[in-house]
Amino acid sequence: MKSYVYPASVRNSMEDFLVREELVTKLKNRFTTYGYNQVRTPAFEDYDMYSLVSGTVKTDDMIKVIASTGQVLVLRPDVTTPIARMAALEENTVGGNLRYFYVLDVFRQANDESRQKEHTQAGVECLGENPPEVDAEVIMLAIHTLKDLKFPNFKIEIGHAGYFKELMEQAAFSKQETEQLQTLIQSKNLAEIEPFLDRFSLNEEIKRAIMAIPLLHGDPNQIMKQAKKYVINEDMQATLENLSEVIKLLDMYGARESVSLNLGLINHMNYYTGVIFQGFIDNVGKPILMGGRYDHLGEQFGKTLPAIGFAFHFDLLLQAYEQNKLDATNMEEDVFQLYYDDNHQENALSAACILRNKGYRILTFPLSKWKNDHQPTSKIIMMTIEKKQAQTKAGEFEFKNIDELISFLSSGKAGV
Repeated sequence: MKSYVYPASVRNSMEDFLVREELVTKLKNRFTTYGYNQVRTPAFEDYDMYSLVSGTVKTDDMIKVIASTGQVLVLRPDVTTPIARMAALEENTVGGNLRYFYVLDVFRQANDESRQKEHTQAGVECLGENPPEVDAEVIMLAIHTLKDLKFPNFKIEIGHAGYFKELMEQAAFSKQETEQLQTLIQSKNLAEIEPFLDRFSLNEEIKRAIMAIPLLHGDPNQIMKQAKKYVINEDMQATLENLSEVIKLLDMYGARESVSLNLGLINHMNYYTGVIFQGFIDNVGKPILMGGRYDHLGEQFGKTLPAIGFAFHFDLLLQAYEQNKLDATNMEEDVFQLYYDDNHQENALSAACILRNKGYRILTFPLSKWKNDHQPTSKIIMMTIEKKQAQTKAGEFEFKNIDELISFLSSGKAGV
C-alpha cells in the first residue's frame, strides 16, 4: 500500500485541530464535574427575540439575514439570551436550579473589516437561585478550569454591577452621561473624571465616591475597607456585604491568591445586576473570560429566574493554551544533569527533589561519572554541588543555595 505524506501546512492544521479538541475536552470535563449539562442553541434566531430584550447585544452589532418567508433572522450574537429563554420555558428545575454549558460560535459585526465576525464562546449558565454560595461556586469553576489548563499566572477580578449603577442613579446622570463616565473609569482617566463631574451640581459625598472608583482595585480585604468609606445608602451597603460574603466563600475554597476586587469593573452588557467578574492570564492583553449575575433577564421571557454565568473567549484561550503547551514542551526538552561528590550526596539528592517538584527534568550522577563519561550537549545543564556552580552554554554561574539556582534556571539566563 502506498503511503501519503501530508504537506506541512496540512499537518499544522491537523495539529491545531487536535489541540483545539483537547482544549474543548478539558473544558467539558471540568464543567460536567460541577453538574452542568451541554446544550446547543440554533445558529439562526428570530431578530425580535434580541431586539425586544433590553440590555443585551446592540442591534447594530447583529448580523441580520432575510429568510425566504421574509422573516428577519440574526446569526446567534450571544448564547446567554437564548439559554435564558429556554430556561424560562422549563416547567421545573432540577435540584433547585438549571445548569447548562456550551461551546458555540457567536456572530457580531466587527468595527473594521480586518476583524473577525465569528468567535467561539465556551461558557456556563446557572439559573434558578441567587445566594452568594452559587456566585462563589461559579467563580470557583472558572478558577478551577484555568488551573486545569495549567496557566502559571492568572487572576479573576471581581466587582459588582450594583455599585456603579447605584452611584449613577444618585447622580441622576442620563444614559449618554453615564456612558461617558463609564469610558473614563474603565480607562482609569483620573485627570478627566473630576472636570467631567464638575459640570454637574453633585452632592460632595457622591462626587467623592465616584472619583474613588478607579482606585478601588486590589487585595479584597484592603479594598473592602476603603470602599466602606464611600457608602452613601443601604443599597451600596448591601452590595458590599454581598461581595464580602462571596470573597469569604472563595477563601474557603482556597482561591484567595487567584482573585482581586475591582469596583471599577463595568461590563458593557447592561443586564448584569449583581456580582460581575473577568479573568486575565499572563501575556494576553484582553480578558480571557467575562461573566456575572443577571437576575432580571428571565423576566423578559415571562419568568422570574435569577441567574449567573460566564463565557471564555475561546479563540484567545486557545492561543494562550497552545503557547503554554509550547513553553512546557520547550522546558521538558532541557535535561539538567546534577553531579555531586560523595560528601555532598545527601544535599544533591535533596536538591534534585526540589528541582523536580518545580517541573525540571533532573538526572543525578556521582562526580566520577562526570570525569569519566561526560559528553557535552548544548541543551544540558551541568551542576556540581561540590563547587556550587552551574555550567551552561551561556557560561558559569555560582549559587549560594538551591533557591538562587532555581531563580537562575527560571530566568532564562542559562541559555538552554
